[in-house]
Amino acid sequence: MSKRDYYEVLGVPRTAADQQIKSAYRKLALQHHPDRNKGNKSAEEKFKEAAEAYAVLADAEKRDRYDRFGHAAVGGGAGAQGADSTIDFGDIFGGLGDIFGGARGRGGVSRGSDLRYDLKVSFVEAAGGRETTLKIPRAERCDKCSGSGAEPGTKPESCPRCRGQGQLHYQQGFLTVARTCGQCRGTGKMIAKPCASCRGSGQFDRERKITVKIPAGIATGQQLRLHGEGEHGQGGGPTGDLYVVIHVEDHPFFHREGDDLWCEVPVTYPTLVLGGKIRVPTLNGNESVNVPKGTQTGTRLRLRAKGIPHVSGRGHGDLLVTVKAEVPHKLSQEQQALVEQLDQTMPRRSFEPNSLAGDEEHPPFFERVRNIFG
Repeated sequence: MSKRDYYEVLGVPRTAADQQIKSAYRKLALQHHPDRNKGNKSAEEKFKEAAEAYAVLADAEKRDRYDRFGHAAVGGGAGAQGADSTIDFGDIFGGLGDIFGGARGRGGVSRGSDLRYDLKVSFVEAAGGRETTLKIPRAERCDKCSGSGAEPGTKPESCPRCRGQGQLHYQQGFLTVARTCGQCRGTGKMIAKPCASCRGSGQFDRERKITVKIPAGIATGQQLRLHGEGEHGQGGGPTGDLYVVIHVEDHPFFHREGDDLWCEVPVTYPTLVLGGKIRVPTLNGNESVNVPKGTQTGTRLRLRAKGIPHVSGRGHGDLLVTVKAEVPHKLSQEQQALVEQLDQTMPRRSFEPNSLAGDEEHPPFFERVRNIFG
């Protein structure tokens, strides 16, 4: 699933001050911390989600990039690595962080974060499909050290102080307090000779170009999942996925409902009265449509299979054309004379609304509605 907006996760407005963000995160962390919710996977996920949001919004530079470009610009934060990979719990909780357990193996093998990219496409592109190239900033595995963080020819060794656990445990009464190992900083590993290329992180930021095929018929809100195109995992962990969320621009003429297209076409009064053919635009050029004699303004004409293609690739929706009587703003003297002559030949000069009570020829209004809808 795509990531929620970080401000929504913490429950703060986009204009929130630093202290407001810190207070909101402290409340959520206290509520959902795994040490308080043993075995509760939902609480654990909410804790990680809040920690990831705070890791970005508490950093002025990351917050600025996120406000401008969304999740793709900040690489998914720290959620895949555990909250305390970037957060100082002592700063947040004033020492309570140690009670909750501190870091949990930042440098261990972990899956890379999923990324989200919001892609805007035109109405015609969404209907017909297209290929496009995206530029995705993401953290990638260092080629020189293969993600280990150690200079080639060497390898990380287990931390002698915490024995590779990343934590030190102390007994305080009936509580077991876990603190992040200060020697390895929670990684559980010591690198004697860091990789010169990535400076021991095992990763570096890179902008990657990815070609995406957008299927014909895709709609706003639908997303494409690109397996393995997210961030690289740490310690040789698997790569996350990239989710491309589609936003389709409006069309000046067509309106979409499902796979059907709707539009209005102005038609002259003589054509409605006498019948005839009109040219109607579709996504694939103009189509000739027959207007029956005596057509009323507001009548809807259906063009089968002239709508949006089904995103599955099977069939198309329809195009529904509503005809509207076109009333000219100006008439020539000859045209005005002809209209006045026509007006004189009409059977009645005044029109009264139908009675709500109705008669034999025209049943009551509410009865007509009931007949229509059963």
